[in-house]
Amino acid sequence: MPTVTGLTEPYGNFMLGPRAGPDICEVCFNFTRGFTRCYACGQGAQAIDAVAPISYSIGHEQLHHALAAYKRVGGEIARQLSVELAAVLWRYLAAHERCIAMAAGTNSFEFVATVPSGDRDRDDNHPLRWIVGEAVGPTRERHRRLLLRTEVAVGAHTYDAHKYVAVRGLQRQSVLLIDDTWTTGASARSAAAALKAAESGPVAVVVIGRHLNREWHENDRRLRGISGPFDWGNCALCAPSVPCGEVN
Repeated sequence: MPTVTGLTEPYGNFMLGPRAGPDICEVCFNFTRGFTRCYACGQGAQAIDAVAPISYSIGHEQLHHALAAYKRVGGEIARQLSVELAAVLWRYLAAHERCIAMAAGTNSFEFVATVPSGDRDRDDNHPLRWIVGEAVGPTRERHRRLLLRTEVAVGAHTYDAHKYVAVRGLQRQSVLLIDDTWTTGASARSAAAALKAAESGPVAVVVIGRHLNREWHENDRRLRGISGPFDWGNCALCAPSVPCGEVN
């Protein structure tokens, strides 16, 4: 029977752990050029109390392909990828959910929810809900479907506080949101805004892959500077900051 550790070991060979530091967005860990926040995180209100990307997801590389294929290809390949990604999330949360809660200003998360798909038709059967609600031990008992996609037309990668609506009042209860990929963070930010509108407590986001393009500006050089293999004992929120000389 495959174990969480066994399923995740191959991923440790190509995952790249984000770290805080100079020229790194203080919200989503995107690479910046002299700014504390990247362009997307610097726009508008910020309803998220903490963001924790498990790994960078480099366009057209292994984690990027896994995160795209598990929800698109179907069949046995999608099932196996869903199991593997569930193991990645399980192993990470077992080690670091406490770090995320502390960063968000809470002792624990009362509910766990997924960021809904921007496509209303696809959201009903999205495999991420199976991962969080059934496959991952640390989340399955607290999983709730707290958000629904509204009828409001919103462009791709566009933040809108009315994109989602909470299905219930939250009475200051804390929520851990799970998403598979963060590109601009527009969907996660929209989801957090809907939860806060429903009077939630702290909201944190865990994302499996923080998307980056290797060819953009100096991303290739900076990605090559991240030492491997992936360190499961440190997360973006608890690891020491990267010294200036390692990112400039």
